[in-house]
Parts: sequence; structure tokens; C-alpha cells
Amino acid sequence: QFPKGCVSLPFFTKTYIIMPRFASNTELNTHLADKSYIDGYVPTSADVAVFGEVTKPESNLTHAARWWKHISSFTEQERSGWAASTAPATSSASSEKKAAAEDDFDLFGDETEEEAAAREAREAEIEARASEAMEKSKNKGVLMKSAIVIDVKPWDDTTDMKEMEARCRSIEMEGLEWKAAKLTEIGYGIKKLQISCHVVDDLVSVDDICDKIQEFEDLVQSTDVSTFTKL
Repeated sequence: QFPKGCVSLPFFTKTYIIMPRFASNTELNTHLADKSYIDGYVPTSADVAVFGEVTKPESNLTHAARWWKHISSFTEQERSGWAASTAPATSSASSEKKAAAEDDFDLFGDETEEEAAAREAREAEIEARASEAMEKSKNKGVLMKSAIVIDVKPWDDTTDMKEMEARCRSIEMEGLEWKAAKLTEIGYGIKKLQISCHVVDDLVSVDDICDKIQEFEDLVQSTDVSTFTKL
């Protein structure tokens, strides 16, 4: 009696057992925590294989459930036409080691040294402006405000971007006022949400806003502060 997904292959007097790639839906959920597909940025035969090995994930396994819903939206004929995976199969143990070694994994590609330096410089400037605004408001008793644009990245091209924007706007804080938003193409048919807001500097932290947005983990992969301007 073999677990679901195992295949018994008789060969002369021996029986060979092909084990499923993931021993449980929990392992699958962990694997998909920072990925849209089993291997790579597009669906492949690896997704088809795993889809046939596992049962429908429970709703509390949000990453696996999201992947299952997406893969099941394709017909069997469509799935049969997907290309073979170019990534080597790995055990869940090695996958966890890889995930631990790649804490900064980004669906949209690794940063170059120039991009990392630019991001760090922008973050330092944002922090300096926020500190300056805070000091001025304390010293002068003036209500200082800032305009912020936040980039919100989805998991993949199937993410409901209208729902994502609605969730962001549902966040309420004293001193926070949401403004305009737009979608910007970033590759692989995926768009990010750029949403702006005005904040009272001594009441609202941009880090708190980003943390609350990232709580919508079924929709949001990551956030980044695009611009921070003192009003």
C-alpha cells in the first residue's frame, strides 16, 4: 500500500517505487512560500507532475491553495503542452536549505550591485527625510506631512489587482490619507500596484504601512517605498 502519487514499476524480480516530490501539502506550501510555480517563473511539466501527486490543499495552506487554484484553472490539454522543467528536482530538505540561504529571493530577479546601491541610497534618503520632518514638527509645533508612493508586488499574473488595491485602501490609521494608484508593467505579464498616500509624519510610519500591506500575504509578495517627499 503506497502513498498517493507513488508509482510501482515491476522490473524482473524487483519493484521500484517512485516517490512523490512532496511528502505532504504542508511541505508543498513551504516550497511555494516564495514561488509562483514549482520550478521557475512559468508553469512547466513539474507543476503537472506535482498536481497529479497531491490532493487539494486546505485553505489555511495559503500558498499551496493559491497554486492549486491557478493550476486547476487550466484544462488537461493545456497542461499537457507545458514545457519540461529546466530545474533539477530537489528534496524538501534541500529546498528548505536553499530557501534559508535565499532569504532575499525576489520573484522579479536578483538585484545587481548598482540596483542594490541605489536602493540602499534611496532608503537612507527616505529615513533621513522622515527624521528631519519629525524633528521640525517637534521643534516648531507645525504639523508636517509627507507624500509617499509604495510599490506593491503580486505573486503572479493571476493576482486580483483590484482586490489588492481595495485591501490596501482598507488600512486605516490616524494621519493616513490614501491618494491615487496605478498599475505598472514589470515583466512576465505581471504588473505591480503603485499606490500613493499622504501621512502626518509624527503619527504614521511608512514601515508600519508596508507591514500592514504585507499582511495580505495571499495577494502581496513584497512592498517597496518608491518615493518619499516632504509636503
